[in-house]
Amino acid sequence: MAKFDHDARELLELVGGTDNIAAASHCMTRMRFALKDPSKADVAAIEKLASVKGSFTQAGQFQVIIGNDVADFYDTFVGISGVSEASKQDVKSAALQNTNILQRAMGAIAEVFAPLIPAIITGGLILGFRNVLGEMPYFGPEGNQTLASLSVFWTGVYNFLWLIGEAVFHAGIPVGICWSITKKMGGTPMLGIVLGLTLVSGQLMNAYAVSGATAADWATHTWNFDFAQVRMIGYQAQVIPAILAAITFNYLERFFKKITPSVIQMIVVPFCSLLLAVMAAHFVLGPIGWTIGSWIGNIVLAGITSPFAWLFGLIFGAVYAPLVITGLHHMSNAVDMQLIASSNNYGTPLWPMIALSNIAQGSSVLAMSVLQKHDENAQQVNIPSIISCYLGVTEPAMFGVNLKYGFPFVCAMIGSSIAGGVCTAFGVNALSIGVGGLPGILSIRPEFIGIFAVCMAIAVVVPFVLTFTIGKRQGIDKGIDTNVVTLDGEKNGALSA
Repeated sequence: MAKFDHDARELLELVGGTDNIAAASHCMTRMRFALKDPSKADVAAIEKLASVKGSFTQAGQFQVIIGNDVADFYDTFVGISGVSEASKQDVKSAALQNTNILQRAMGAIAEVFAPLIPAIITGGLILGFRNVLGEMPYFGPEGNQTLASLSVFWTGVYNFLWLIGEAVFHAGIPVGICWSITKKMGGTPMLGIVLGLTLVSGQLMNAYAVSGATAADWATHTWNFDFAQVRMIGYQAQVIPAILAAITFNYLERFFKKITPSVIQMIVVPFCSLLLAVMAAHFVLGPIGWTIGSWIGNIVLAGITSPFAWLFGLIFGAVYAPLVITGLHHMSNAVDMQLIASSNNYGTPLWPMIALSNIAQGSSVLAMSVLQKHDENAQQVNIPSIISCYLGVTEPAMFGVNLKYGFPFVCAMIGSSIAGGVCTAFGVNALSIGVGGLPGILSIRPEFIGIFAVCMAIAVVVPFVLTFTIGKRQGIDKGIDTNVVTLDGEKNGALSA
């Protein structure tokens, strides 16, 4: 850890000293600071430290990219600075003072969906493998059969994998949202899980069967209270009904905790809050959430399926990467899930464009890596960034390389925009959301895989050629970094990006 002693001392001074640090923690690769006065941080000098791979500010947190040694660096920093160790939640809470209302709202959405990402990625991969096994008729002697149709074994695998896919996307999303919101709001997580399970119970009519339900179906899926009848509708894969139900439950739980004597809280609070929340979810909030979700899905689908779909693709392809910087991109998870639900599981046209944006950002870094092939320090950031970006994690590439120089980020946006325009023009759809970047092709509906492969090629070639051309013209390959852009928008040199 002694090897980080110098840089840790320098970083402490450059962020404004101990008195300017409200809280500090670290994640897998980054130091996270909640600074009392963010303007005191000397970003340009920080990014020149040998241990630092880049920096950025998000959701009020000043984050410094260290790499895989961040835990050792953090221990050294804490020992030198005297700053007490804090949890990520402590830093997030302290950082709220540096954010506006919109940023706080987006941060809340991000925190709700962030714990669900591993399950969503796993579910997306599972559905992608099922796509290969049962939906691609490219195998057999004549090349017109699926693997599942050729083999009992692969049929068994295809059927078995649906156990996981169904758990994630049909039941897991509503249950996970209820649990995540309850945990975030300080409620009882187990009751949040129970609430979520009541939204996807097998007693209810599956959400995907509602549109084709007959009178006979409703006869067996209706609660009859004599004076009123309520249809027993499930909310599989529905996002908004789960959000509304979870928020309502947590406020009910808080209310009953406040008015109930402590001696009987264990009985009264869970019973009353959960019962009323489930009633509200199925009698009022569920139908309202379903309607709102349908509106959102229909509006997005109208734009994507209109004669100007290509224009939507051009715009979305260009702006998605900037949305990642602001944190607004987390909204796309909810929209994607709603599109899948609204289209009766036909898929989502947004996810393919997100995967293409990931690829485009990685391709710009690839060009920078070629230009800086003799710069060992730059390659320590470039190569891991390329790998993570092509696997769907863009932050290291964007904050560590592309935004640092400016023009690679713009070149990636241009490539993503063109690829997105082509993608929507041909109506490409994904069966599910999952792993972005290059593995994203596994999620694409079989009939669109060919054109999506073309879009992937565009997302690789265009950003690479543009970034390489501009970078070579500006002397990046000769070690001239006059075009490096700091996060406050100023450039270290006179050339314009």
